[in-house]
Amino acid sequence: QPPAFGFLFDVDGVLVRGSQAVPAARRAFRRLADSSGGLRVPVVFLTNAGNCLRSAKARELSQALGLQVSPEQVILSHSPLRLFSQFHEKCMLVAGQGPVEENAHNLGFKHVVTIEALRKAYPLLDMVDQSRRPKELPPPTTGFPTIEGVILFGEPVRWETSLQLIIDVLLSNGNPGAELQDIPYPHLPVLACNMDLLWMAEAKMPSRFGHGTFLLCLENIYKKVTGRELKYEALIGKPSTVTYRYAEYLIKEQAEKQGWNSPIRRLYAVGDNPMSDVYGANLYNNYLKSAHQNQAQAGAKRSPQAASPHTEHPLELRKDCNNSVESCESILVCTGVYRHNADVPSSTEKRTTETVFHGHRDFCFDPSLVEASYIVQDVNDAVQLAFKKENWS
Repeated sequence: QPPAFGFLFDVDGVLVRGSQAVPAARRAFRRLADSSGGLRVPVVFLTNAGNCLRSAKARELSQALGLQVSPEQVILSHSPLRLFSQFHEKCMLVAGQGPVEENAHNLGFKHVVTIEALRKAYPLLDMVDQSRRPKELPPPTTGFPTIEGVILFGEPVRWETSLQLIIDVLLSNGNPGAELQDIPYPHLPVLACNMDLLWMAEAKMPSRFGHGTFLLCLENIYKKVTGRELKYEALIGKPSTVTYRYAEYLIKEQAEKQGWNSPIRRLYAVGDNPMSDVYGANLYNNYLKSAHQNQAQAGAKRSPQAASPHTEHPLELRKDCNNSVESCESILVCTGVYRHNADVPSSTEKRTTETVFHGHRDFCFDPSLVEASYIVQDVNDAVQLAFKKENWS
């Protein structure tokens, strides 16, 4: 019987903690694999990590899980940027760490400038670290391209340098070597990946700063300096609906390649972070319900949009993905950011733990969206639960 469901697995806190595999992860994937080591159900690894290549993340997962993971099964926080072709020919400033240039080129961007290249071209801009200040006045910079947009891949290493130079680019309309005239608004397009405020590593302290913390700094500095809100052309990575739409597309593509001709009806999103994994899956579940209702009312085969501004998708994705999927259920595990020490908490207790909103400024806080469909101990229990619901052995 071909599967009518698929899994979206978060990585950090669900399958691994830092570089160490969570013990339950291998048990879960032994359950998911057939006798030859292939997966019996379509699986996508949906992570907000973005400081590596897709191929490197696939190798890391293969080693951790003890089975072959292909790059086509991995969605990094920035993977959906390949759909934003209207920016691919523009000169884009890229910020983050790891192979940012290679990632940008792999996603289709033709002209990119790194923070480090910008700093070298305009050394007088980077003044916080006194040891890096120029000892002599550098000659004027010539021939440096005008920047036409900014891509924020993930949290950088030197926050002060990146914050300063990104603000400079936005205030100067892409020409940070020129004297500042009127501050342009709207500013240059900004595309940001990964809104996670916190993430789970090996440390005993509960959570480490994520890219969402960096975005918070950038937004507040921009508003303090200009009196205006920093606007995003795109916010992708979990919990953005476009990221889940892309995951659905890859799940269906995987099922087709395996020759499973039964339509995929249900997705199970397994994560450890209520504010990204659970919120994102529940938001997408609402989108699917709205899409099916609109489709039924219109009586036409199209891909309608829900009311939320975060459900707008690039045209290519809407064309390529029909609406066979009916639901996306959220399963929260207790091996990462989210912990509970006793029994499964009641709805009231869950609401109380989420009174501090850790989500991004542009995503309104709805307590129902951070309530998981199910809470289980670990990823192996999550797989067992889905199999039971699907009557799958």
